[in-house]
Amino acid sequence: MKGFFYAVEVEGLWQARMTIDPLVDKHFWLEGRFGSAGRLNASKARMGWLWREALPLGDACRAVEIWEKAGGERRSRGSGLGRKAVLLRNEKREGEWEIEREMKMKGEREKEREKEREVLLRLQACVEAAKREAAERGGSGQREVSWWSRWFGGRGKVNHDRRDVEMVLELVERWEGEFGGYAERVKDGVRREGAELAGEVGCRRAKVGGEHGGAERAGAGSEQREGGRAFSDARLGELAAGAKRAADALEGRALLRGEAHDLLLGAGVPAAGASWSAMLQLAALLGRVRLGGSVAAYGRRADARGRRRRERRCLRCGSGEALLARTACAACGRVCAYCTACIGMGRSRECELLVTGQRAVGVGMGGRSLAPIERRLAAWKLSPAQTAAAGKALRFVEKGLAKPGQRLSAEGNDVKLGKHLSASEVEAKPGQHPSADGSKAEIRNFLLWAVTGAGKTEMIFPLVESVLLRGGRALIATPRRDVVTELDPRIRRAFPKAAVVTLYGGSEQRWENGDITLATTHQLLRFYQGFDLVIVDEIDAYPYHGDPILHFAADKSCAPGAPRLLLSATPPSELQRDARHGRLPHARVPVRYHRHPLPVPAWIQTPAVHQMLKRRKLPGKLLAALRQSLERGAQLFVFVQRIAQTEPMAELLRAVLRHSDVAATSSQDAERSDKVHRFRSREIRVLVTTTILERGVTIPMSDVYILDADGKLFDEASLVQMAGRAGRSGDDPFGRVYFCSRERNRPQTAAVRHIRTMNKMARKQGFLHPKGQGGSPR
Repeated sequence: MKGFFYAVEVEGLWQARMTIDPLVDKHFWLEGRFGSAGRLNASKARMGWLWREALPLGDACRAVEIWEKAGGERRSRGSGLGRKAVLLRNEKREGEWEIEREMKMKGEREKEREKEREVLLRLQACVEAAKREAAERGGSGQREVSWWSRWFGGRGKVNHDRRDVEMVLELVERWEGEFGGYAERVKDGVRREGAELAGEVGCRRAKVGGEHGGAERAGAGSEQREGGRAFSDARLGELAAGAKRAADALEGRALLRGEAHDLLLGAGVPAAGASWSAMLQLAALLGRVRLGGSVAAYGRRADARGRRRRERRCLRCGSGEALLARTACAACGRVCAYCTACIGMGRSRECELLVTGQRAVGVGMGGRSLAPIERRLAAWKLSPAQTAAAGKALRFVEKGLAKPGQRLSAEGNDVKLGKHLSASEVEAKPGQHPSADGSKAEIRNFLLWAVTGAGKTEMIFPLVESVLLRGGRALIATPRRDVVTELDPRIRRAFPKAAVVTLYGGSEQRWENGDITLATTHQLLRFYQGFDLVIVDEIDAYPYHGDPILHFAADKSCAPGAPRLLLSATPPSELQRDARHGRLPHARVPVRYHRHPLPVPAWIQTPAVHQMLKRRKLPGKLLAALRQSLERGAQLFVFVQRIAQTEPMAELLRAVLRHSDVAATSSQDAERSDKVHRFRSREIRVLVTTTILERGVTIPMSDVYILDADGKLFDEASLVQMAGRAGRSGDDPFGRVYFCSRERNRPQTAAVRHIRTMNKMARKQGFLHPKGQGGSPR
């Protein structure tokens, strides 16, 4: 995609902009009225200059950054006679006054022309510098300095002698409104001077003819005017209404151009198919969305020779140069960088438009007072341990809330918000997210460290309720699709009046917005500061654990200052350390909701799985334990390390157990969802699987067998999670867990110690039932 680069003078300040629809910008700055919507721009521009050539989107955005680096907004020299001259007028004769006035006006005219020359040359310098950087693919800093000094003198002043203004006039279009230009600021002589310069621009255009024609020609505004104006009043009103609806639909989203188009069509935005770019551009001018390339340069690093080189970064997933590739691009006509890390979500590249919807910051109470925390917690009928943890988390969430009715807004007529999103504004360290002004705000993290089967889902209900009561939006994210689909009916039952949206690959609600959003962590790449409460479940699970892209996505989905709840039964070691040393607010839940202790795994010595499959025989102790589990009516999880072992082991179990209700599934099984459903309905009694089902699947009466428990793929966390599939129901709290291996290793010992420690802690805190009431295994 291509964009346009221009500069406008507003209240004496020159500022540069990027646009995807120059006609919208021209009307916005020079007129400001949009039919029935009234005036949308509080400050009209006196004039502007548009670079007529359509530039690759990345170059247009980079040109704006170069302009700002060279000095940002430049104040035009003031004109007019001033108060002192007015006072002197009464002391001089009329003839003397007229002579002095003419001399002062002549000086003002020369200053105005000099300023316009500087702006024109500066405009060209920014474009040429952006093009050169793109051609060099982020060349060395030494080259950049040389190129920079060629165009700009000290303090960002353009070297006038380096380019002929006459040549620049062929490449630009002058913008001047009905009341703009010199008409309001000086008298007739200066007005004529401005008209001469405008006529000069027209002559230059005639010479170049169709050089910049077709889709790349922005200087065709006069040909597209309706009834002497750029748009009719009716059309302008429709455009303003469409921009508002588009901004509302895109609020809190970060979407590529095609995704934004699909969302607007799905939301029923008027004329989304025909004029979506005009609506997006107007929304950007109003500060409701941000437009920019999805891959952009964000900083410099030293190469092998010690030279400073600019690096590019994917603004959607945060990946740097190491994960970017380059290829010839038909859209922008040059070699273009694209991101290989998030290509599965659509190609993010330099010339691809990234539409970032801005949303209000902070959650206002709307004047509604909330009931005391204790009363709200009691309504959810949680266990004592759940109530204590949920109360601590709820106080953290509601700490530092906005006053009733207060809501900090990113909307309004502050047109300075309507700029393209630069890479520096999304660059943040883990635990930070980019804010609207480019500052890096800390994310308020809270760790809910609860054992498997503790009822973490029920504990988050009061937190979600708190955000909904205050008019906010909540996100519940988890790494795996299976867990998302299981949570969906439970969330809908708990909040029947809330709009719930469930997002995963292939979801039918892909472009919907809701009060509560359930999503896989990959889907968070399509959000930006969109939620007032973010809950990330199973933070130690694959693929979220150890993936910086998914951590970046979770960071940028939080609204500034919003709390983020991290849920896990086995948090990563660094979070455990932070919690123990008081650096991370947290709550620990060492007991399940039914107040019975966790089943402690027993060990059965067995050969390796591949040996059992080769011999077509199971050890006697293992076979006896399997039969006892089936005889007591339990369903069996049988975990193996490798996908290739699932079907052969299922076939072996059918033979030795003489049981037909044995199945196998894995991450590569297209029928996995159906088999899990049949397992829940007891159509399948024994399910051979991998760690894909170590989380998120609850069977009321189940026993767990972990084969090759001493294998390298099973660490302490995965062993604890798999063991957690047993004993989750109050009707069968003492399910059986077996570690089956040739020998005990450190992860097995650590997992057993972890489980015993949690049981000891629960008993010490009085959360377990007394022994006489079933507080110990039978």
